[in-house]
Amino acid sequence: MKIAQNTVVSVNYKLSDAQNNLIEDGAQPMVYLHGGYENTLPKIEEELDGKEVGYSSTIQIEPEDAFGDYDPSLLKVEERSRLPEPLEVGMQFEGVADGSDEEPTIFTVTEVADDKVVLDGNHPLAGMALRFELSVIDVRAATEEEIAHGHVHGAHGHHHGHGDDMDDGEEGDHFRSQPLN
Repeated sequence: MKIAQNTVVSVNYKLSDAQNNLIEDGAQPMVYLHGGYENTLPKIEEELDGKEVGYSSTIQIEPEDAFGDYDPSLLKVEERSRLPEPLEVGMQFEGVADGSDEEPTIFTVTEVADDKVVLDGNHPLAGMALRFELSVIDVRAATEEEIAHGHVHGAHGHHHGHGDDMDDGEEGDHFRSQPLN
């Protein structure tokens, strides 16, 4: 089966930066619903469109086609007392960038000092050219439910609660959040 609109694609991958420094070894395959559902980067979909199981490729994706350029205006320094304890580097909080009327942003704690905390609203891979080694291992037709929901269900995909339409998620899918207003 060829990769096309409304197919579920399983891809083994390795993610590196432009200098080939490994970022993620893809221990689990990436499984996504193909066809513009924003389940993976558009350049990956473009590369894999029309391909079949066994196809392998290495592509480089520039920041503007990945997670954007690094935006220094998304750095915030907050009073430590405004955030919950215990506070650790890597924790994430939802907030709004200064002077922004946009949707809330996820800020990651990058530094903790005695009375100040540095929060970064950029994606951790912002500003980086990314190199993906891709190998297609499975392609199947998506179910009607997957198409309706816009994402893959089942193994390595998204899970819904039993008897309701609320997302249970998987362990590790959640982060601690605290509004910063």
